[in-house]
Amino acid sequence: MLTELRVLVTGGAGFVGSHLCERLLQEGYEVLCVDNLYTGTRHNVHHLLSNPRFELLRHDVCFPLYVEVDEIYNLACPASPIHYQLDPVQTTKTSVNGAINMLGLAKRVRAKILQASTSEVYGDPSVHPQAEDYWGNVNPIGPRSCYDEGKRCAETLFFDYHRQHEMPVKVARIFNTYGPRMHPNDGRVVSNFVVQALQNRDITVYGDGSHTRSFCYVDDLVDGLMRLMGTPDEVTGPVNLGNPGEFTIRELADEVIELTGSSSRVIHLPLPADDPRQRRPDISKANELFGWKPTVALREGLSKTITYFERLLRDQLVTAVRPLLHQS
Repeated sequence: MLTELRVLVTGGAGFVGSHLCERLLQEGYEVLCVDNLYTGTRHNVHHLLSNPRFELLRHDVCFPLYVEVDEIYNLACPASPIHYQLDPVQTTKTSVNGAINMLGLAKRVRAKILQASTSEVYGDPSVHPQAEDYWGNVNPIGPRSCYDEGKRCAETLFFDYHRQHEMPVKVARIFNTYGPRMHPNDGRVVSNFVVQALQNRDITVYGDGSHTRSFCYVDDLVDGLMRLMGTPDEVTGPVNLGNPGEFTIRELADEVIELTGSSSRVIHLPLPADDPRQRRPDISKANELFGWKPTVALREGLSKTITYFERLLRDQLVTAVRPLLHQS
């Protein structure tokens, strides 16, 4: 279905953003991908650059942006603890100032806008699974607070703009997502385990491995984001998007070792501060409002992710060896 709508994706050269840009182009949209390339990379969208309906603009959402668009997906913010804790003040600015600037743009051009929020707004949850009416258990002064509280404040801004200016807003709370184009050194559990297993290094499990996560394949998430954006204006969210299948971290490690045929062994390290003990979305709201539920099983998604990282590591090795071959 072709359309003349022009869509802005902030953080569009990142892991999730690049998949969203790709899917939007497939659906016939014009796509303006905005990214400051702090954690995103040109490599993620290189295959899109030849498409005449795709434009890449290097820009930091902490500063105002003056463009004409019909819809905005605000995905800009480092999402892994290693990246968002490296410069926590900038992380908070990206969430808060970025939301203000994108909401201001949406207000000016009368665009529908979607905020990519996070399951981290629930903190270390005292209810399980987590539904959207749960207000969370978040440490406001801990090492993860720049991300957790930044995203919570962004949600506040979205709903205040909606109430004060009657703007059409959407808020998606994204649970753990994985797949091709994850950064190999982002510190997230799937990328960590896969890279370690492919290199036959020790797989590092923090804690005893009994804490749980729910893993959603990136294609399922992108489908959920687009379905939410397509709902009537009265549907604002917040809406959980994630896979309700729940696995312990040890189960994930064992699955990765099996799928890669690795000789890695599992070692245990202390849990980081404020690391949630369990995480599982209640997605009944997404299913009721726009008929969404994930379809990619963990084993299938891991296989696709492993294939990507095998190719990435092989290409990196060739790049590193090529100068040596040239000298010999």
